[in-house]
Order: sequence, then C-alpha cells, then structure tokens
Amino acid sequence: MLDNTRIVLVNTSHPGNIGAAARAMKNMGLSRLYLVEPQDHPSYEAYSRAAGADDVLADAVVTNSLTDALTGCVWVAATSARERAVQWPIYQPRQCAKVCLEQSWLGDVAIVFGRERTGLTNEELEACNGLVHIPTNPEYNSLNVAAAVQVLCYEIRMAALSRTQVDGAKVKIPREDLPATTEQLDGMYRHLYQTMEDIHFFGKTNPEVIMRRLKSLFNRAQTTRREVAILRGIFSAAQGKKSGHSQQS
Repeated sequence: MLDNTRIVLVNTSHPGNIGAAARAMKNMGLSRLYLVEPQDHPSYEAYSRAAGADDVLADAVVTNSLTDALTGCVWVAATSARERAVQWPIYQPRQCAKVCLEQSWLGDVAIVFGRERTGLTNEELEACNGLVHIPTNPEYNSLNVAAAVQVLCYEIRMAALSRTQVDGAKVKIPREDLPATTEQLDGMYRHLYQTMEDIHFFGKTNPEVIMRRLKSLFNRAQTTRREVAILRGIFSAAQGKKSGHSQQS
C-alpha cells in the first residue's frame, strides 16, 4: 500500500513546507512525493526542514500540472476546507486511509494538498474522487500543509499496519474491470464534451457547469476501464448518427 501511495503538493510557496512534508512522509514509511509547480525547489530550506528525509526530496517528481502528477492513478483524494458548488464524497482521514488501502491493490492512489493560502481550485478538484476533511478545532482551524500531510500519512500507515494478512496471492481482477486511470477519464470527458457539442446538447446552458457535475458523477462512481470503453462507444455512435443526419439534410 505505502509503495502505491503518492503525496501530491500543489504550487507550494514555502520550501520549508516541502521539506517538513518529506520528513512526515519518511516518518510513516511513504516515499513518493510529487510537486506540482513548486515556487522554490530545490532549496536549502527544504533540505534543512527535511531532517534526514533527503532521499524523499531528491526523488520527488516535479510536474507542470496536477494532471501529470496523477497520471496512472486509480483513486485520488484531495484535502479541502472550503465548501464547493459540486458535492464530492467527504472522508475523515481514517476513512480516507481505509479507502486508500482498498484501492492500492488496484493501482496507484494519491492524496492531494493544495496551496497554503488558497487551497485547490474547483477545476483541480474535478480530478479527484473525494475530499478529505481533518476535524480541527472550529475556533482555530488553520492547519499547516506539512501538519496535514503528517495526519494523513499517519492514518495511511495505521491502515496498512492493521490490514488483515491473507495467505496466498491476491485476487486477480481482469484488467478491463480495474478503475479507469485519471488520463483515461480525461480522454472520456473530452470525448463527452465534443459529443454534446456535436448533438447541440448545451443550448443556452453553461457547458462548464454541466461538465463539472458529470465529472463529479463519474468520479464518485469510480468508473471502470470497461465502462469507459462502453461510454466512448456510445459517444462515437451518437456522433456518427448526427453526422449521417447532417449529410442527408
């Protein structure tokens, strides 16, 4: 489980937070750190705050977008303290860790942490299957990003340690029945959008609002690779039928 878990920091502004997050990860046995457009990396301050977790920092994967950081993931959770227009499943850290444990059998999972001041955008959240809420003191709920990483990493480690050991090989799941990866879903969303444009579905409605709600639906359902293929087949058929009507008229 731990080897299949990514910790993703988005646009972190303070290098000390990156180092402290790396230390928190190594304390709990996690090593896969992803940095999305960090504002100051690498830096002396990060290595100073890492306090011996230099290997986690050195091996950190730096990407230009959250999409790149989540490539290959089958389940993604995001930390967020703000209310959102579209509802995602909301987990407490312990619940989130249990889901991570279950999904890590199927592929990589990721926990995403937003910017220190503004968190994650709605667009970034659309790439996630659920939100994680850390139940802090409501009178003082400002939690440092590295502290949040520590909380989640601890719960993930506890879930891994408490997992019932089962003898023998784990159950084999057909590849097409595995959860779709983030890039497979992105391709389906682009296809869906183009199909709805082709059949003039949007009309006077706001395409962004509709797509946001549809993405939330498919992320909650944890759509499989087989289901993505079926849906894209339907989209292609709808596009072909529309094209045929256009040629006849």
